[in-house]
This record gives sequence, structure tokens and C-alpha cells, in this order.
Amino acid sequence: MKITELPISESVKEVLVKSGIVELYPPQDEAIKAGALEKRNLVLASPTASGKTLVAELCALKHILEEDGKVLYLTPLRALANEKYEEFKKYSVIIKPDGKRVNVGISTGDYDSSDPWLERYDIIVATNEKVDSLLRHKAKWLDEVSLVVADEVHLLNEVERGPTLEVVLARLMQTNPEIQILALSATINNVEEVASWLNAGYVTTEWRPIVLREGVMLYNEIQFKDGETRKIEKEAKNPAINLALHTVKTGGQALIFAATRKSAVALAKKTAKKIEEALSKPAKRALMREAERVLSAGEKTRISELLAELVKRGVAFHHAGLGGEHRKIVEDAFREGKIKVLTATPTLAFGVNLPARTVIIYDYRRYEPGYGYYPISVLEYKQMCGRAGRPKYDRIGEAVIVARTAEEADYLMESYVLAKPERIWSRLAVERVLRSHVLATIAADYAHTEAGIYEFFGKTFYAHQYDVAAIRGMIAKILKFLYDEEMIDVSGVNIYATRFGKRVSELYIDPVSAVIIRNALRQKPPLLTDFSLLHMVCHTPDMGPILRPYTSELDTMAVYLEERRDEFMVPVPDEWENRIAYEQFLGEVKTAMVLKAWIEEASEDEIIEKFRVQPGDLYRTIESARWLLYATRELAVLFGNKQIPLLASELMERVEKGVKTELLPIVRLEGVGRVRGRILYNAGYKTIEDLKHVPIEDLMSLPLIGPKLARKIKEQVGGFVKKEEWEKIEKEEWKQKALTEY
Repeated sequence: MKITELPISESVKEVLVKSGIVELYPPQDEAIKAGALEKRNLVLASPTASGKTLVAELCALKHILEEDGKVLYLTPLRALANEKYEEFKKYSVIIKPDGKRVNVGISTGDYDSSDPWLERYDIIVATNEKVDSLLRHKAKWLDEVSLVVADEVHLLNEVERGPTLEVVLARLMQTNPEIQILALSATINNVEEVASWLNAGYVTTEWRPIVLREGVMLYNEIQFKDGETRKIEKEAKNPAINLALHTVKTGGQALIFAATRKSAVALAKKTAKKIEEALSKPAKRALMREAERVLSAGEKTRISELLAELVKRGVAFHHAGLGGEHRKIVEDAFREGKIKVLTATPTLAFGVNLPARTVIIYDYRRYEPGYGYYPISVLEYKQMCGRAGRPKYDRIGEAVIVARTAEEADYLMESYVLAKPERIWSRLAVERVLRSHVLATIAADYAHTEAGIYEFFGKTFYAHQYDVAAIRGMIAKILKFLYDEEMIDVSGVNIYATRFGKRVSELYIDPVSAVIIRNALRQKPPLLTDFSLLHMVCHTPDMGPILRPYTSELDTMAVYLEERRDEFMVPVPDEWENRIAYEQFLGEVKTAMVLKAWIEEASEDEIIEKFRVQPGDLYRTIESARWLLYATRELAVLFGNKQIPLLASELMERVEKGVKTELLPIVRLEGVGRVRGRILYNAGYKTIEDLKHVPIEDLMSLPLIGPKLARKIKEQVGGFVKKEEWEKIEKEEWKQKALTEY
């Protein structure tokens, strides 16, 4: 079907045709025929790059322009939310019947707000967790949502993210039975079952715009699924590098999936030696600029220096250990074709869209700390394969999995290449996961009786697959825990949340974390310090994976623990009675030590070297700590604690900025981070008043400040600058810009 034949607004057709889309792909055509534009619920299960997002865009604009509706687009990751937000923004040129333009908004953070400002947007892109939080806060504008798009719905199968998506969809169907649900997914085995739960039709297809060839590589020879074989020239010992090099020499890009971060970095280093030789001079010049961007983004560390060095040679690595700014530079440079080979951990397969002509799966096992190595699922393998083939650039995409022995090659062909993805199963029936959702059901007034709670959970995918009776016992156990911990109360058959329970649900923390914080607030330590609060938040399950000490660090951590014994707000386990709990506690101590070093202004490099922690892990820990300190402050206020709120507020800001207390007024200025803040302070500009009166030339002369930032600082502090000084600065800025572009 041609775009011009669609039953949609002419202004939408115009935007699509201008962007080069004139005809629907077969899966899009099938989705339209299945009633996607007629407000019917639909599960669209098709491979990556088969055009699922366009179906969502068409449905969204139909609701906005013809039904005066509002659209909620759910994604599992912030990076994916940002990507979709950028895609939807192209429709902001369209005028609605009320004369206003189509408005696109995004919300992925701050879980303690109903975000009333989102009401003015027509399309809201948000993470599953953010929408769960909005439902707990009873955001009024959610009543106006007429279409929900659930992206990557196969992640229902994922232990960490699946249950939140499941509860969000069940809750939206409960509160608005008329809402249209469009679920987008990679090909899944039991699509009928997922569709039945959502009361939806379904379209499932293997069609993709670029032919996908899957195969197994053994000793530099690829055996493809269709029986064809191909030999790759051997230029290195590693067959994955040889295949990547072959791809680059024939004008393509390669994406190599490795099992661990360490393996991804090692592969990138080895690959760079060969790829550099195949680059043209213009390509090297473009890469030099990207390498400079890496070095100027954030603090200079060994990780950033290594990444910049590899980028110069046309290669990069991508994993959760990279900071956000560096990840974005790598992703953009790969999309633009500048970086030729990207090595990544499997998490990238579920994240942003980074297609490559050749996908190489170097290891079919995944490493999880505490669990060791285990084989990936077929679904995960197929997700990786889906990245093969760049639309508009490649006719064929190839996905190759590397075998070490002939026996393993047979196993990989049988178990992955020729296999079908597994069935999707609900992961809701885990007490740790269910606890928060049971409390939210009561606290946000979605159910007031035990029968009402069972009725809601009877609408979940879990109940659809099994039976709500299967988790009744677990729900009853959770209700007893919530009652014993004074988060809920009972009056006859009615159940209601206490002030404590309601606040815990709104703060979006695990009830167990809340109990730990409450009990810690009641047991004031002999010596209350920054470290007391930092360790206490590290002791909660919401901190996520703690930074476990290496064997060589255990003694250092144990000595530190003894030195700080008077500062702990929670009981210290006995080393000899429970060794496992004691070592877990030492991990919490290490995590708190890392946070303490961060707020004392230790550089990233110092922290990486001293604690052997990666930037990505550091930022995750900082983000979790900031939120838990906020929750601590709020609960302290609730319980009438006078001392903790002030300490938690200041500490929360110091953790966010990574500074000592004295720098807080300065680093609140936009563009002034911890490093520049320290430069300003040490130069004698310790207050906003100091910055207001300093001559702008003095600011410009400081390291890492320059004319642009000096001007920005002056604008923010309200300092007076003469007209001729501004003109001088503008000339300086222009000169710098010209030099950069040259």
C-alpha cells in the first residue's frame, strides 16, 4: 500500500513522503489491514528494521488529529526513549484541528512526581518505570491517554524489567478499558498468548527489508544456514577480527558481541591494529575529530584516553562501564559510518538501534557477576542477529556466530541458527518484585480489599499464563509483611495504606529498603557522619549491585569497617557467625567508600585506579545513591526527624555533583561541573557575589573556562559587562570557532 492511499491526514502523508517513505513494508501493510488504524489492539511481532515504529507513528497521529487523544509510548531503556523522542519530533510541524502544533514530550526520571507539565503534550515517550511511578501518583492526564505503544514487549520475559511492564499494561487496561494497545516486538514464539492477554489481534512475520543470512564460523570458514560456505582471508589469529576486517575492506561496518566488558575492550584493541591500515586519509581526519570529542567530554581518564585512541583508528567499545556522554559519541559516530568496528556486550542488543552489515557473536555465553557463565537464550541471539544490515546501505546483512571446535559448530547451528525463539513467560511471581506492586495497588487506591487485590493481579500476564491462585499465597505473605511493618492497616474487609506505606509507594523504593531506612533513622549511631548515610543507602536492596571487594581488598575493607564502627546506622554482621553476610557488608562498605571519594572530589581516574570500578558503574551507583538519599530525607521528614533531612539534602546534592560542601553554590551554575568549580574556587571566586564582580577577562583566562563559558557564567550571576567587552568576547568566540572548523 502506498502512503498516499492511507486513511490518515494529508499533513502526515506530506511529512512521510518528504522523509522518503512512499510505500509501506509488508508487515506495516498487514498491521493496517489488521485494524491498527481502527483502534484495535494489536501485537506486531517482526524482526528489527521491519518498520514497526512507523505503524506506531501512524496510529499516534490518527489518535491525535482525529480523536483528540493523547499517546503514551513505553520503552524499557532511557537511551531508547531518547531515540524514539527524536524520531517523533519530525511530526511537530503538523497543525492539529485546534490550531496548535503536535507536541512531543519525554520523561524518564524523577519518580516522585505526577509530572503535571506533561499534560500539554500529545505524544509522551517514557520508560516503563516512569509510567509505573506516574500511575502510583495518579497523574490526572493519564485519563486522556487513548493509545499506549509498548515497545520491546518481549522483555516481559526479562526478570528485572518484565514485571514492571506487565503491571503497567495491566493497570492501564484496568483504569481505561477503552484504551488501544499497540505492542511491538521481535519475533516471539507464543505471540498468540501475549495477544490473547492484551485482547488483541496479532501480526507475525519474518520479513525484513534487508535479507538476513545467519551462519557459524569455524577456523575462518563460514557455514551459512542455507548450506553455502565462504572462506575469509586469515590476517590475524582471531577469526572474528578477520571477518570484521573483510567487512570493512568491502565497504561495510561490523558489530562484534563479546561476553564481558573486559573481552569487548580486548577485542577492540586487537581489531584496531588491523582496521587502522584499511582507513583512508579523510576517514582518519574525521575520526581524529571524534577522538577529540571523546577527550573533551567529561573528565579525562584512562578509559576515555583508551577509547579516544581506538576511535582514532576506526574502532570503539560499548558497554555499561562507559559514561553516558562517551556512549552517545560512539553511537553517533557508528551510525554516521565513521567508526568501522564496534565491540559490545550483549546488553546493546536490547538497547539503541545500531545496525551493521556484519554482526559477529564472538561468545554465545553471557557472564553475570555471582552466577558465572551461562548460554544466552535463542531470543537474545535473534535480537543480536537483528542488528545485521543497514537500511539504505546494505542489500544483505550477515550474522555469524563463532565456534571454537567442529562439535561446537554443530551445536551452535542446531541450538541457535536453526532454532526458534523461546516462549515468553511472566516473571512476576518473585516476592522481591511483587512486594512493591502489591503496596502500590493499595496505596494508589486501585484496590481496597484482599479480593480486589487478587482481582487486579488476575488481570496480569502471569494469571493469564498460570492462574492467580498460583501467587495468592505469595500475595498473602506480602500483605502480612506490609501489615507487620505498618505500611498498611485493616478495618473489617478494607485494606488501606498508612502514611508510611503511601509515601514509600510514591518514592518508588522497595518496601524492604524503606524498612531499613526507617529502622536506621530510629537507631542513631554514636557518631552521625556523611559516611553513616552513604553506607545506610548502600545497605538497601534498591542500591542494586554493590561494588564487591576483590580478595586482595578484603583486609583493607575490614580495617576501614573497624575504624568506622561507631558511624554505622545498621547492625554490623559477625564475621565468624555469618561469613557471607559479613562479606556482603564489606561490599556495601566499599560502595560507600567510592561515594565518599567521589564527594571528596577524587578524580574518576583516581577512583578507577583505587577501587577498580568502571565509570558506568560509578554513575549507576551515584544515581541510585542520590535517589535513596532523597527517599531518606522524605522519610525522615515523615517521621519528624530534625537532624537527618538537612544532612541528607546536602549529601544528595554533593553526590549528584561530586563535590565538597564549599563548592555547592558555584556548581549549581549551568556549565560549571566539579572540575571547573574547583578551578574557580581555587582562583579565589568562592561565591556567586565574587563571580558577579570579577572582570570577564579574568574568568576567560582560567583553565577550562574560555570566553563562551565566562559569558554564560556572567549571564547567570547577573554581573555587569560593558558593551565593548561583549564585542571583544564575540570576536574571540568567532576566532575559536573558525580555528576548530579549520
